Amino acid sequence: FESCLPSWVLTGAPAYHLILEGILILWIVRLLFSKTYKLQERSDLTLKEKEELIEEWQPEPLVPSVPKDHPALNYNIVSGPPTHIITVNGKECINFASFNFLGLLNNEKVKSAAQASLKKYGVGTCGPRGFYGTFDVHLELEERLAKFMRTEEAIIYSYGFATIASAIPAYSKRGDIVFVDEAACFAIQKGLQASRSNIKLFKHNDMADLERLLKEQETEDQKNPRKARVTRRFIVVEGLYMNTGDICPLPELIKLKYKYKVRIFLEESLSFGVLGEHGRGITEHFGINIDDIDLISANMENSLASIGGFCCGRSFIIDHQRLSGQGYCFSASLPPLLAAAAIEALNIMEDNPDIFQTLRTKCERIHKALQGISGLKVVGESFSPALHLQLEESCGSRENDVKLLKRVVDYCMNSGIALTQARYLEKEEKCLPPPSIRVVITVEQTEQELDKAASLLKEAAQSVLN
Repeated sequence: FESCLPSWVLTGAPAYHLILEGILILWIVRLLFSKTYKLQERSDLTLKEKEELIEEWQPEPLVPSVPKDHPALNYNIVSGPPTHIITVNGKECINFASFNFLGLLNNEKVKSAAQASLKKYGVGTCGPRGFYGTFDVHLELEERLAKFMRTEEAIIYSYGFATIASAIPAYSKRGDIVFVDEAACFAIQKGLQASRSNIKLFKHNDMADLERLLKEQETEDQKNPRKARVTRRFIVVEGLYMNTGDICPLPELIKLKYKYKVRIFLEESLSFGVLGEHGRGITEHFGINIDDIDLISANMENSLASIGGFCCGRSFIIDHQRLSGQGYCFSASLPPLLAAAAIEALNIMEDNPDIFQTLRTKCERIHKALQGISGLKVVGESFSPALHLQLEESCGSRENDVKLLKRVVDYCMNSGIALTQARYLEKEEKCLPPPSIRVVITVEQTEQELDKAASLLKEAAQSVLN
Protein backbone atom coordinates (compact mmCIF):
# COMPACT_ATOMS: atom_id res chain seq x y z
CA PHE A 1 0.00 0.00 0.00
CA GLU A 2 2.77 2.42 0.90
CA SER A 3 4.35 1.88 -2.49
CA CYS A 4 1.19 3.31 -4.11
CA LEU A 5 1.40 6.63 -2.27
CA PRO A 6 3.19 9.68 -3.66
CA SER A 7 6.66 10.24 -2.29
CA TRP A 8 5.73 13.67 -0.85
CA VAL A 9 3.06 12.01 1.39
CA LEU A 10 5.58 9.61 2.76
CA THR A 11 8.34 12.15 3.24
CA GLY A 12 6.05 14.94 4.44
CA ALA A 13 5.58 17.90 2.08
CA PRO A 14 5.87 21.54 3.24
CA ALA A 15 2.63 23.08 4.48
CA TYR A 16 2.58 25.85 1.83
CA HIS A 17 2.85 23.21 -0.89
CA LEU A 18 -0.23 21.37 0.44
CA ILE A 19 -2.21 24.61 0.76
CA LEU A 20 -1.41 25.62 -2.82
CA GLU A 21 -2.41 22.26 -4.23
CA GLY A 22 -5.62 22.31 -2.18
CA ILE A 23 -6.55 25.73 -3.63
CA LEU A 24 -5.91 24.50 -7.18
CA ILE A 25 -8.10 21.41 -6.62
CA LEU A 26 -10.96 23.53 -5.28
CA TRP A 27 -10.67 25.92 -8.26
CA ILE A 28 -10.87 23.01 -10.72
CA VAL A 29 -13.95 21.64 -8.94
CA ARG A 30 -15.60 25.08 -9.07
CA LEU A 31 -14.97 25.38 -12.79
CA LEU A 32 -16.43 21.92 -13.41
CA PHE A 33 -19.69 22.56 -11.55
CA SER A 34 -20.25 26.28 -12.19
CA LYS A 35 -23.11 27.30 -14.45
CA THR A 36 -22.37 28.48 -17.94
CA TYR A 37 -24.01 31.60 -19.29
CA LYS A 38 -24.83 32.42 -22.86
CA LEU A 39 -25.08 35.91 -24.20
CA GLN A 40 -28.64 36.81 -24.87
CA GLU A 41 -29.13 36.58 -28.56
CA ARG A 42 -30.39 39.79 -30.15
CA SER A 43 -33.69 39.37 -31.85
CA ASP A 44 -33.63 40.10 -35.58
CA LEU A 45 -34.92 43.52 -36.58
CA THR A 46 -37.69 43.82 -39.06
CA LEU A 47 -37.01 45.43 -42.42
CA LYS A 48 -38.98 48.51 -41.36
CA GLU A 49 -36.96 48.87 -38.15
CA LYS A 50 -33.70 48.60 -40.09
CA GLU A 51 -34.81 51.27 -42.54
CA GLU A 52 -35.79 53.58 -39.66
CA LEU A 53 -32.38 53.14 -38.01
CA ILE A 54 -30.58 53.80 -41.29
CA GLU A 55 -32.68 56.90 -41.88
CA GLU A 56 -31.89 58.23 -38.38
CA TRP A 57 -28.12 57.62 -38.66
CA GLN A 58 -26.01 60.68 -39.40
CA PRO A 59 -22.34 60.25 -40.35
CA GLU A 60 -19.62 62.39 -38.85
CA PRO A 61 -18.77 65.35 -41.13
CA LEU A 62 -15.81 64.69 -43.42
CA VAL A 63 -14.37 68.13 -42.61
CA PRO A 64 -15.29 70.76 -40.02
CA SER A 65 -17.70 73.44 -41.13
CA VAL A 66 -16.09 76.66 -42.38
CA PRO A 67 -17.88 80.03 -42.36
CA LYS A 68 -18.53 81.54 -45.77
CA ASP A 69 -16.63 84.70 -44.84
CA HIS A 70 -13.40 82.77 -44.10
CA PRO A 71 -10.45 84.59 -45.77
CA ALA A 72 -9.32 81.43 -47.57
CA LEU A 73 -12.67 81.24 -49.37
CA ASN A 74 -12.65 84.89 -50.41
CA TYR A 75 -9.85 85.58 -52.84
CA ASN A 76 -8.29 88.80 -53.92
CA ILE A 77 -8.27 88.36 -57.70
CA VAL A 78 -5.23 89.65 -59.58
CA SER A 79 -5.44 90.79 -63.20
CA GLY A 80 -2.12 90.92 -65.02
CA PRO A 81 1.39 90.28 -63.65
CA PRO A 82 1.93 90.82 -59.89
CA THR A 83 4.76 93.27 -60.48
CA HIS A 84 5.51 96.69 -59.03
CA ILE A 85 2.02 97.89 -59.94
CA ILE A 86 -0.64 95.23 -59.38
CA THR A 87 -4.34 95.19 -60.23
CA VAL A 88 -6.31 93.58 -57.40
CA ASN A 89 -10.08 93.15 -57.67
CA GLY A 90 -10.03 95.65 -60.52
CA LYS A 91 -8.15 98.29 -58.52
CA GLU A 92 -4.60 99.37 -59.38
CA CYS A 93 -2.26 99.37 -56.38
CA ILE A 94 1.42 99.57 -55.49
CA ASN A 95 2.48 96.02 -54.70
CA PHE A 96 3.74 95.44 -51.13
CA ALA A 97 2.54 91.83 -51.01
CA SER A 98 4.39 89.73 -53.65
CA PHE A 99 7.84 88.26 -52.92
CA ASN A 100 9.33 89.70 -56.11
CA PHE A 101 12.33 91.06 -54.18
CA LEU A 102 14.62 91.79 -57.14
CA GLY A 103 11.86 92.85 -59.53
CA LEU A 104 12.63 90.09 -62.03
CA LEU A 105 9.11 88.77 -62.47
CA ASN A 106 8.38 91.03 -65.45
CA ASN A 107 11.98 91.50 -66.57
CA GLU A 108 12.26 91.48 -70.38
CA LYS A 109 15.40 89.30 -70.44
CA VAL A 110 13.79 86.73 -68.14
CA LYS A 111 10.60 86.66 -70.20
CA SER A 112 12.56 86.31 -73.48
CA ALA A 113 14.51 83.36 -72.07
CA ALA A 114 11.26 81.69 -70.95
CA GLN A 115 9.60 82.30 -74.34
CA ALA A 116 12.56 80.84 -76.25
CA SER A 117 12.47 77.77 -74.00
CA LEU A 118 8.71 77.44 -74.48
CA LYS A 119 9.16 77.30 -78.26
CA LYS A 120 11.95 74.72 -77.97
CA TYR A 121 10.61 72.36 -75.27
CA GLY A 122 6.87 73.02 -74.96
CA VAL A 123 4.95 73.74 -71.78
CA GLY A 124 5.65 70.94 -69.28
CA THR A 125 7.65 67.74 -68.88
CA CYS A 126 5.00 65.11 -68.06
CA GLY A 127 7.44 62.98 -66.12
CA PRO A 128 9.73 62.89 -63.05
CA ARG A 129 13.47 63.34 -63.43
CA GLY A 130 14.11 59.58 -63.52
CA PHE A 131 11.50 58.94 -66.24
CA TYR A 132 12.38 61.10 -69.24
CA GLY A 133 11.84 64.24 -67.18
CA THR A 134 15.48 65.34 -67.16
CA PHE A 135 16.14 68.01 -69.79
CA ASP A 136 19.47 69.59 -70.61
CA VAL A 137 18.21 72.92 -69.23
CA HIS A 138 17.67 71.24 -65.80
CA LEU A 139 21.28 70.10 -65.70
CA GLU A 140 22.45 73.56 -66.74
CA LEU A 141 20.42 75.20 -63.96
CA GLU A 142 21.79 72.79 -61.34
CA GLU A 143 25.32 73.47 -62.51
CA ARG A 144 24.76 77.23 -62.41
CA LEU A 145 23.24 77.14 -58.93
CA ALA A 146 26.14 75.06 -57.58
CA LYS A 147 28.63 77.47 -59.14
CA PHE A 148 26.77 80.53 -57.83
CA MET A 149 26.54 79.13 -54.30
CA ARG A 150 30.14 77.80 -54.47
CA THR A 151 29.15 74.25 -53.58
CA GLU A 152 29.99 70.95 -55.24
CA GLU A 153 26.53 70.16 -56.51
CA ALA A 154 22.89 71.31 -56.58
CA ILE A 155 19.54 69.62 -57.17
CA ILE A 156 16.31 71.31 -58.29
CA TYR A 157 12.71 70.56 -57.36
CA SER A 158 9.57 71.54 -59.24
CA TYR A 159 7.78 72.88 -56.15
CA GLY A 160 9.29 75.26 -53.61
CA PHE A 161 7.38 73.97 -50.58
CA ALA A 162 8.36 70.37 -51.37
CA THR A 163 12.08 71.16 -51.43
CA ILE A 164 12.88 71.28 -47.71
CA ALA A 165 9.83 69.10 -46.95
CA SER A 166 11.45 66.36 -49.08
CA ALA A 167 15.07 67.00 -48.10
CA ILE A 168 14.60 66.53 -44.34
CA PRO A 169 13.03 63.03 -44.46
CA ALA A 170 15.61 61.98 -47.07
CA TYR A 171 18.24 62.07 -44.31
CA SER A 172 16.51 62.08 -40.93
CA LYS A 173 14.61 58.89 -40.12
CA ARG A 174 12.72 57.33 -37.24
CA GLY A 175 14.90 57.36 -34.13
CA ASP A 176 17.04 60.28 -35.28
CA ILE A 177 16.93 63.58 -33.37
CA VAL A 178 16.20 67.00 -34.87
CA PHE A 179 16.67 70.25 -32.94
CA VAL A 180 14.52 72.89 -34.60
CA ASP A 181 13.69 76.54 -33.94
CA GLU A 182 10.10 76.93 -32.77
CA ALA A 183 9.55 79.69 -35.37
CA ALA A 184 10.37 77.37 -38.29
CA CYS A 185 8.15 77.73 -41.35
CA PHE A 186 5.40 75.26 -42.24
CA ALA A 187 7.44 73.54 -44.98
CA ILE A 188 10.07 72.58 -42.39
CA GLN A 189 7.34 71.33 -40.07
CA LYS A 190 5.92 69.08 -42.77
CA GLY A 191 9.38 67.71 -43.51
CA LEU A 192 9.91 66.92 -39.84
CA GLN A 193 6.51 65.23 -39.66
CA ALA A 194 7.34 63.05 -42.67
CA SER A 195 10.70 62.06 -41.16
CA ARG A 196 9.06 60.61 -38.01
CA SER A 197 12.17 61.67 -36.11
CA ASN A 198 12.36 62.76 -32.49
CA ILE A 199 11.74 66.53 -32.64
CA LYS A 200 13.09 68.89 -29.98
CA LEU A 201 12.01 72.53 -30.25
CA PHE A 202 14.17 75.32 -28.88
CA LYS A 203 13.08 78.89 -28.23
CA HIS A 204 13.32 81.21 -31.21
CA ASN A 205 16.96 82.20 -31.83
CA ASP A 206 17.81 81.25 -28.22
CA MET A 207 21.22 79.59 -28.37
CA ALA A 208 21.30 79.03 -24.62
CA ASP A 209 18.09 77.00 -24.85
CA LEU A 210 19.46 75.04 -27.81
CA GLU A 211 22.68 74.24 -25.94
CA ARG A 212 20.62 73.10 -22.95
CA LEU A 213 18.85 70.57 -25.19
CA LEU A 214 22.13 69.48 -26.75
CA LYS A 215 23.67 68.92 -23.30
CA GLU A 216 20.65 66.90 -22.20
CA GLN A 217 20.97 64.74 -25.29
CA GLU A 218 24.70 64.31 -24.69
CA THR A 219 23.92 63.03 -21.21
CA GLU A 220 21.36 60.57 -22.62
CA ASP A 221 23.87 59.38 -25.20
CA GLN A 222 26.40 58.58 -22.48
CA LYS A 223 23.85 56.27 -20.82
CA ASN A 224 23.38 54.27 -24.02
CA PRO A 225 26.48 54.63 -26.21
CA ARG A 226 25.46 51.79 -28.54
CA LYS A 227 22.24 53.59 -29.50
CA ALA A 228 24.04 56.94 -29.68
CA ARG A 229 26.44 55.59 -32.32
CA VAL A 230 23.58 54.94 -34.78
CA THR A 231 21.48 58.02 -33.95
CA ARG A 232 21.90 61.00 -36.25
CA ARG A 233 21.41 64.53 -34.91
CA PHE A 234 20.42 67.59 -36.90
CA ILE A 235 19.81 71.30 -36.30
CA VAL A 236 17.26 72.84 -38.70
CA VAL A 237 17.02 76.64 -38.97
CA GLU A 238 16.13 79.37 -41.45
CA GLY A 239 18.50 82.08 -42.66
CA LEU A 240 15.79 84.74 -42.44
CA TYR A 241 12.68 83.44 -40.73
CA MET A 242 9.53 83.68 -42.81
CA ASN A 243 7.31 83.97 -39.73
CA THR A 244 9.33 86.64 -37.93
CA GLY A 245 11.74 88.33 -40.35
CA ASP A 246 14.58 87.60 -37.89
CA ILE A 247 18.05 86.41 -38.92
CA CYS A 248 19.44 83.27 -37.32
CA PRO A 249 22.69 83.56 -35.29
CA LEU A 250 24.65 81.34 -37.67
CA PRO A 251 28.15 81.89 -36.18
CA GLU A 252 26.94 80.61 -32.79
CA LEU A 253 25.20 77.67 -34.47
CA ILE A 254 28.44 76.67 -36.18
CA LYS A 255 30.22 76.60 -32.81
CA LEU A 256 27.50 74.37 -31.35
CA LYS A 257 27.63 72.13 -34.40
CA TYR A 258 31.27 71.23 -33.86
CA LYS A 259 31.04 71.17 -30.08
CA TYR A 260 28.17 68.65 -29.99
CA LYS A 261 28.79 66.92 -33.34
CA VAL A 262 25.50 67.66 -35.07
CA ARG A 263 24.61 68.47 -38.68
CA ILE A 264 23.07 71.78 -39.81
CA PHE A 265 20.29 72.11 -42.40
CA LEU A 266 19.74 75.72 -43.47
CA GLU A 267 16.55 76.90 -45.19
CA GLU A 268 17.28 80.09 -47.15
CA SER A 269 14.14 80.84 -49.16
CA LEU A 270 13.93 84.37 -47.72
CA SER A 271 17.69 85.08 -47.53
CA PHE A 272 18.84 83.68 -50.89
CA GLY A 273 19.17 86.55 -53.37
CA VAL A 274 18.85 89.02 -50.49
CA LEU A 275 21.72 88.73 -48.00
CA GLY A 276 25.39 88.98 -48.78
CA GLU A 277 27.38 91.13 -51.17
CA HIS A 278 26.46 88.88 -54.09
CA GLY A 279 23.14 87.54 -52.79
CA ARG A 280 24.47 84.13 -51.78
CA GLY A 281 22.60 84.24 -48.51
CA ILE A 282 23.39 84.15 -44.84
CA THR A 283 26.74 82.34 -45.16
CA GLU A 284 28.06 85.21 -47.28
CA HIS A 285 26.40 87.73 -44.95
CA PHE A 286 28.39 86.39 -41.96
CA GLY A 287 31.48 85.40 -43.96
CA ILE A 288 31.12 81.72 -43.04
CA ASN A 289 32.59 78.90 -45.08
CA ILE A 290 29.68 77.27 -46.86
CA ASP A 291 31.23 73.83 -46.26
CA ASP A 292 30.38 74.31 -42.57
CA ILE A 293 26.71 73.87 -43.56
CA ASP A 294 25.67 70.31 -44.35
CA LEU A 295 22.71 71.24 -46.55
CA ILE A 296 21.28 74.50 -47.89
CA SER A 297 17.83 74.70 -49.43
CA ALA A 298 15.88 77.60 -50.92
CA ASN A 299 12.97 78.14 -53.24
CA MET A 300 13.27 79.87 -56.60
CA GLU A 301 9.92 81.61 -56.17
CA ASN A 302 11.14 84.79 -54.49
CA SER A 303 14.35 86.39 -55.73
CA LEU A 304 14.56 84.33 -58.93
CA ALA A 305 10.88 85.02 -59.75
CA SER A 306 10.43 81.46 -61.04
CA ILE A 307 8.95 78.29 -59.54
CA GLY A 308 10.45 75.37 -57.63
CA GLY A 309 13.38 75.12 -55.28
CA PHE A 310 16.91 73.77 -54.93
CA CYS A 311 19.28 72.17 -52.45
CA CYS A 312 23.06 72.48 -52.60
CA GLY A 313 26.02 71.04 -50.76
CA ARG A 314 28.60 68.28 -51.13
CA SER A 315 28.09 65.84 -54.00
CA PHE A 316 27.52 62.73 -51.86
CA ILE A 317 24.82 64.56 -49.87
CA ILE A 318 23.00 65.88 -52.95
CA ASP A 319 23.19 62.58 -54.83
CA HIS A 320 21.35 60.90 -51.96
CA GLN A 321 18.32 63.12 -52.67
CA ARG A 322 18.22 61.88 -56.25
CA LEU A 323 17.49 58.46 -54.77
CA SER A 324 15.20 59.36 -51.86
CA GLY A 325 13.91 62.94 -52.18
CA GLN A 326 10.19 62.31 -52.62
CA GLY A 327 9.43 65.59 -54.34
CA TYR A 328 12.28 64.92 -56.77
CA CYS A 329 11.57 61.26 -57.46
CA PHE A 330 7.80 61.33 -57.83
CA SER A 331 6.80 64.79 -59.09
CA ALA A 332 6.97 65.89 -62.71
CA SER A 333 10.16 67.87 -63.22
CA LEU A 334 10.32 71.65 -63.45
CA PRO A 335 8.91 72.99 -66.77
CA PRO A 336 11.91 73.93 -68.95
CA LEU A 337 10.64 77.48 -69.50
CA LEU A 338 10.83 78.09 -65.72
CA ALA A 339 14.31 76.58 -65.54
CA ALA A 340 15.41 78.88 -68.36
CA ALA A 341 13.86 81.87 -66.55
CA ALA A 342 15.78 80.97 -63.37
CA ILE A 343 19.07 80.74 -65.31
CA GLU A 344 18.52 84.20 -66.78
CA ALA A 345 17.63 85.55 -63.34
CA LEU A 346 20.95 84.18 -62.04
CA ASN A 347 22.71 85.95 -64.92
CA ILE A 348 21.13 89.25 -63.87
CA MET A 349 22.10 88.71 -60.23
CA GLU A 350 25.72 88.02 -61.21
CA ASP A 351 25.89 90.97 -63.62
CA ASN A 352 24.28 93.45 -61.21
CA PRO A 353 25.62 92.87 -57.67
CA ASP A 354 24.61 96.42 -56.69
CA ILE A 355 20.99 95.28 -56.72
CA PHE A 356 21.40 93.68 -53.30
CA GLN A 357 22.59 96.88 -51.66
CA THR A 358 19.70 98.74 -53.33
CA LEU A 359 17.23 96.28 -51.81
CA ARG A 360 18.86 96.55 -48.39
CA THR A 361 18.71 100.36 -48.45
CA LYS A 362 15.00 100.31 -49.25
CA CYS A 363 14.31 97.73 -46.54
CA GLU A 364 16.07 99.90 -43.96
CA ARG A 365 14.20 103.00 -45.13
CA ILE A 366 10.71 101.56 -44.64
CA HIS A 367 11.72 99.74 -41.45
CA LYS A 368 12.68 103.09 -39.96
CA ALA A 369 9.56 104.82 -41.33
CA LEU A 370 7.26 102.21 -39.77
CA GLN A 371 8.57 102.77 -36.25
CA GLY A 372 6.24 104.47 -33.78
CA ILE A 373 2.89 103.54 -35.35
CA SER A 374 0.31 103.73 -32.60
CA GLY A 375 -1.07 100.27 -31.83
CA LEU A 376 1.32 98.37 -34.14
CA LYS A 377 4.87 97.09 -33.69
CA VAL A 378 7.41 96.18 -36.37
CA VAL A 379 8.79 92.63 -36.22
CA GLY A 380 11.84 91.65 -38.28
CA GLU A 381 15.37 92.78 -39.11
CA SER A 382 15.87 96.19 -40.71
CA PHE A 383 17.36 94.47 -43.80
CA SER A 384 14.64 91.82 -44.16
CA PRO A 385 12.50 92.27 -47.31
CA ALA A 386 9.51 90.78 -45.50
CA LEU A 387 8.48 92.59 -42.31
CA HIS A 388 5.58 91.89 -39.96
CA LEU A 389 3.29 94.40 -38.27
CA GLN A 390 1.70 92.97 -35.15
CA LEU A 391 -0.76 94.46 -32.68
CA GLU A 392 0.92 95.90 -29.61
CA GLU A 393 -1.98 94.59 -27.53
CA SER A 394 -4.40 91.82 -28.37
CA CYS A 395 -8.14 92.50 -28.53
CA GLY A 396 -8.75 89.41 -26.42
CA SER A 397 -9.04 86.73 -29.10
CA ARG A 398 -7.12 85.72 -32.19
CA GLU A 399 -10.26 85.98 -34.30
CA ASN A 400 -10.80 89.61 -33.30
CA ASP A 401 -7.12 90.44 -33.86
CA VAL A 402 -7.30 89.01 -37.39
CA LYS A 403 -10.43 91.01 -38.18
CA LEU A 404 -8.88 94.21 -36.88
CA LEU A 405 -5.74 93.77 -38.98
CA LYS A 406 -7.87 92.99 -42.00
CA ARG A 407 -9.53 96.38 -41.63
CA VAL A 408 -6.08 97.99 -41.73
CA VAL A 409 -5.22 96.03 -44.89
CA ASP A 410 -8.54 96.98 -46.52
CA TYR A 411 -8.01 100.65 -45.62
CA CYS A 412 -4.63 100.60 -47.36
CA MET A 413 -6.00 98.69 -50.35
CA ASN A 414 -8.70 101.30 -50.86
CA SER A 415 -5.98 103.94 -50.91
CA GLY A 416 -3.83 102.15 -53.50
CA ILE A 417 -1.39 100.11 -51.37
CA ALA A 418 -1.65 96.30 -51.67
CA LEU A 419 -0.71 94.47 -48.45
CA THR A 420 -1.57 91.04 -47.12
CA GLN A 421 -2.04 89.34 -43.79
CA ALA A 422 0.25 86.44 -42.92
CA ARG A 423 -1.81 83.25 -43.18
CA TYR A 424 -1.33 80.03 -41.24
CA LEU A 425 -3.02 76.64 -40.93
CA GLU A 426 -3.88 77.35 -37.33
CA LYS A 427 -4.64 73.76 -36.28
CA GLU A 428 -1.50 72.41 -37.94
CA GLU A 429 1.17 74.86 -36.74
CA LYS A 430 3.42 73.64 -33.93
CA CYS A 431 3.90 77.16 -32.54
CA LEU A 432 1.30 79.46 -34.04
CA PRO A 433 2.70 82.97 -34.68
CA PRO A 434 0.61 86.00 -33.66
CA PRO A 435 -1.61 87.55 -36.37
CA SER A 436 0.27 90.08 -38.48
CA ILE A 437 0.31 92.20 -41.62
CA ARG A 438 3.18 91.29 -43.92
CA VAL A 439 4.99 94.14 -45.71
CA VAL A 440 7.17 93.02 -48.64
CA ILE A 441 9.85 95.32 -50.07
CA THR A 442 11.26 95.09 -53.61
CA VAL A 443 13.88 97.03 -55.57
CA GLU A 444 11.15 98.43 -57.84
CA GLN A 445 9.47 100.49 -55.13
CA THR A 446 10.57 104.12 -55.17
CA GLU A 447 11.47 106.12 -52.07
CA GLN A 448 8.25 108.11 -52.49
CA GLU A 449 6.20 104.90 -52.62
CA LEU A 450 7.93 103.52 -49.53
CA ASP A 451 7.19 106.73 -47.64
CA LYS A 452 3.60 106.71 -48.91
CA ALA A 453 3.06 103.14 -47.67
CA ALA A 454 4.47 103.97 -44.23
CA SER A 455 2.38 107.13 -43.99
CA LEU A 456 -0.76 105.30 -45.07
CA LEU A 457 -0.21 102.53 -42.54
CA LYS A 458 0.08 105.12 -39.78
CA GLU A 459 -3.12 106.74 -41.00
CA ALA A 460 -4.91 103.38 -41.16
CA ALA A 461 -3.78 102.44 -37.65
CA GLN A 462 -4.96 105.78 -36.33
CA SER A 463 -8.35 105.32 -38.00
CA VAL A 464 -8.93 101.64 -37.24
CA LEU A 465 -7.14 100.97 -33.96
CA ASN A 466 -7.82 104.21 -32.13
